[in-house]
Parts: sequence; structure tokens; C-alpha cells
Amino acid sequence: MVKNILASGKAILWRRQTNILSAAFVIMITVFLSRFLGLVRDRLLAGSFFGGNEWQLDVYFAAFRLPDMVFQLLVTGAMSAAFIPVFSEYLQKDPREADKIASAVINLVLAFFLVLSLLVFIFALPMCHLLAPTFSSEKIILMSTLTRIMLLAQIFFCLSNFLTGIIQSHQRFLVPAAAPVIYNLGIIFGIIFLTPSLGIYGPTFGVVIGALLHLLIQLPLVFKLGFIFYPFLWDFSHPGVKEVIHLMLPRTLALAISQIEATVDVFLATSLSAGSLTIFYFAQHLMNLPVGLFGSTIGTAALPALAQNTARKETEEFKKTFLSSFFQIFYLTLPVCAVLLVLRIPVVRLAFGAKNFPWQATLLTGKTLAFFSVAILAQSLIQVLIRGFYALHNTRTPLLIGAFSVLANVLLSIYLTFGLGMGILGLALAISLTSFFQALFLFVFLDKAVSGFDKKSVFLPFLKMCLVAIATLVCLWVPMRFLDKYILDTTRTINLLILTVVVSFFGSVVYLIFSYLLKIEELQMLVSLWRRIGQWRKILSESEEMIDSARSPQG
Repeated sequence: MVKNILASGKAILWRRQTNILSAAFVIMITVFLSRFLGLVRDRLLAGSFFGGNEWQLDVYFAAFRLPDMVFQLLVTGAMSAAFIPVFSEYLQKDPREADKIASAVINLVLAFFLVLSLLVFIFALPMCHLLAPTFSSEKIILMSTLTRIMLLAQIFFCLSNFLTGIIQSHQRFLVPAAAPVIYNLGIIFGIIFLTPSLGIYGPTFGVVIGALLHLLIQLPLVFKLGFIFYPFLWDFSHPGVKEVIHLMLPRTLALAISQIEATVDVFLATSLSAGSLTIFYFAQHLMNLPVGLFGSTIGTAALPALAQNTARKETEEFKKTFLSSFFQIFYLTLPVCAVLLVLRIPVVRLAFGAKNFPWQATLLTGKTLAFFSVAILAQSLIQVLIRGFYALHNTRTPLLIGAFSVLANVLLSIYLTFGLGMGILGLALAISLTSFFQALFLFVFLDKAVSGFDKKSVFLPFLKMCLVAIATLVCLWVPMRFLDKYILDTTRTINLLILTVVVSFFGSVVYLIFSYLLKIEELQMLVSLWRRIGQWRKILSESEEMIDSARSPQG
């Protein structure tokens, strides 16, 4: 019996998802768990360091900037924009040739990554001073030390993300999606068990532990899929490798520009009062939960299918696949935006309401989250819009639009933060406004790239969903005010939880009812998804191997 259970568990972990929505749902489950653990991590950080040592958290988050910048430039630039589309295309033709391309690209990127990491390690102190010039000498020294430690974690991530790309190209999504869960568990381990003796070094070493686990959890499935790594292959003249490099360069440049935006945020936030950067990141983490849950998951699941549509020159099928993914994100994200806008303070209190997290910090985090609520929808849609361009092997258009958005964001951030004196609220508002216009421009140019989407298929669902969202927003605010003022004493955590659950449930019911009345097609998608959830016992009972022993062109 135990053997059958283990076999069933392995089958579910390694199962191939051929439908975008089912793949996205698999990812959503693990992303939700990962983001939830991320909130637990942040709550533990707030409880451990707020109340006198919040400046250490500012240093901790600032120390991520340089290692993350190196990672984003090289690895992220190579992955979704270049590696996955090209690897997926060759996988359809010749799996062994695809392995050689992957090996050559991994070797190239890893070599550059190690060189850049070495430079950051050597010059960490002056670079940290440039990044946070208002930090004291004590803070700069600590920041440079934490930066050097975190570089090791990024090396693990460099290898791990290529494994993610290989696995996702085979349309297996559960194991790569589970890796961030393990990563957050590593950080939580560091906070709970290492912080009492090591202080802020506890979560820093937790980052390294989590990154190593992020890599190790994916290795068995990669080998099971039959991937062969060639460690000494440096064939950069191969057409596939040249295609990856060609597609990677514009994306890397786009990310370099976007890194300016993230760096400016750190620069401005560290110039404000102690704890400002931490509060900004806490609110951003809450914003990123629905973005990761809906935008990234559906976008990630859609990319291989969109890439295959392009490879087969199926333009109409590409449009259908894209619009389906686009409106699934739109439909799922709208109610979350409404909930976080109305219930921002209860959500912040539940997420970070540790004893040491003061009321003023709660209010400021809630206000920042309110300004971020507009960005949730836009940044979620950007995930699938950009991947639509990547599947078309077009990285130049997202580059130009992204460059314009970053420039606008930087100028607007400086003006709102210091010119109007809005502080971190100005940073959040600037991100929301520029994200909205970036999504709009991306859609317009993608529409031109595919010779036009059917206008009725775009505007009618858009108008219906907006009407439903407005009705839901009103139906969230009224019961929230009533329960908060007349029924529940929200100074108690249990009542705060009841308020959040009841109001969210009521808003969700209203959203579904209006969706039914306006005949929104995505509601049927939710119903279908719910029915699949009800079949989990059948899935668990399956014990046969769900991955072919020999890879086929479809696998």
C-alpha cells in the first residue's frame, strides 16, 4: 500500500500537463503555498527585527539588490525570452540536439555569471555605498557582507532556473512550481533556528539553504526526463545557440533597464526614515501574491503552447490561446484587486501584525498596498503579454516599451517621492501608473504583430468584467464598514480574521453571481476547474508511470 501511495505521489509530481489551464492550476497551488510561506517569512522577520532593529531589515533587503541584479540580467534574460522558446522548438524535432543546445547555453551563462559574481564580491563595499549612500558606515559594512553571502545563493539559482526551463518545456509544471516553496522554507528555517544566535545573518544563510534546495528538488525529474548535460560543450556556432543569444540580448538589455527602476526604488527608500524600505517591500510582497498566483502562472503555462503555435505557424490558434490566457488572468485578478483595496488594513494586520510591528507601520503598509492595487492587474497581464512577444521570437518590442516605462517610472518616482513629499507612497503610485500604461502599449503592439485580434472578442469581455468588478467593490466596502463599526471588535485577531473571511466570501459570491448574469465565459472555466479539483481522489489512486521512458517529440 505504501508503495502504491509513493508511486501515485511520484506520478502526480511528474505528470505532464498538456492543457494551459490545468498546468496553470497546478502551478497556482504551489505558488499560493510559496507566497503564503513568503508572508509567514515576512511576519517572522517583522516580529524578529521591528521594535528597534528595523534598520537591519532595510540592510537585509538592500543587500539583495546587487546579487539579484546579476541573476536577472543573465539568467532571467536567457530563460523565458530565449531559452524556453528555442529549446521547445528543438525538442519537437530532436531531443538530443535540444540537450546539446541547453548544455552550451548553460555553460555560457554560468561562466559569465561567475565572472560578474566575482566582481561584485570584490567590489561589494563601494558598490553598496553607491546603492545606499545615506546608510552609515556600519550599515554599509553589514550590507556588503550580506551581499557576498547572497551571491552563493544566486549561483544555485542560476543552475536551478535552467532546470526549470527544461522541465517546463516538457510541459511538467508541478516540481518547478514547488521549488519556491522549498526556498521559502529554507529562509524560514534560518529565521527560526539561526536568527537567535546569528541575528540578521540567520535569514541570510537561510536564503543560501533555500536556493540550494531549490536546485536539488528539480534534479531527479530532469534526469527522469532523459536530459543529458554536456559540461564541456561550448558549441556557440550552433544555430540554436546563436538563436538563444540573439533573442537573449534584447531581453537582457530590457532587464538592465528595468534593474535601474528597482535600484532607484532602493536608493529612494533608503533615503527615507528607518524601516521605509522594509515597509515598501512588505506591501510589494502582498501585491506580488496575486501577480505570481495568476499572472505568472498562466503566463508560464501559456508560453510553451504559444511557442508551439508559432513553430507550426498557427496564427489563429496563437490568437485564441493568447486571448484565453489574457482574459483568464483578467477575470481572476480583478476581484483580488478589489479585496486588497477594501481590506488593505485587515490584510496587513493579519500578515504582519506581530507584537513589534507598530500601528503606524501597519497604516503606512496598508496605504502603500492601496496604491499598489492598480499595479496588480497591470503587472499580471504584462506576464502573458511579454510572453506573447517571446513566443513570436520578438524581444525588441518589449525592450523598447519596457525602456520607456522604466524611464517614466524613475522620473515619476523622484517627483512623487520628494517633489510632492509622498515618500514610499509615491514609489507605489509611480509603479502602478507606469505598469498600467506598459500593459496598454504591449497589447496595442501585440495586436499589430498578429494582424489584429477580433475586436468584439476583446472589448465585450473587458467591459463585462469591469462592470462586475465595480459591483463587487461596492459590495465589499459596505459589509466591511458595517461589521467593523457595529458588530466585530477588530482589535482582536480572531474578529479581524472573521471580518476578512466573511467580507471576502460575500464579495466573491457577488462576483460570481454578476458573472453568471452577464454570461462571462471565464466563469465556466472556474466551474470546470472546480470539477477537476473534485477528482483529486481519482488522480491519487492512479499508480501507473505518467512519463514515457523514452521521450517523444511531443514530450
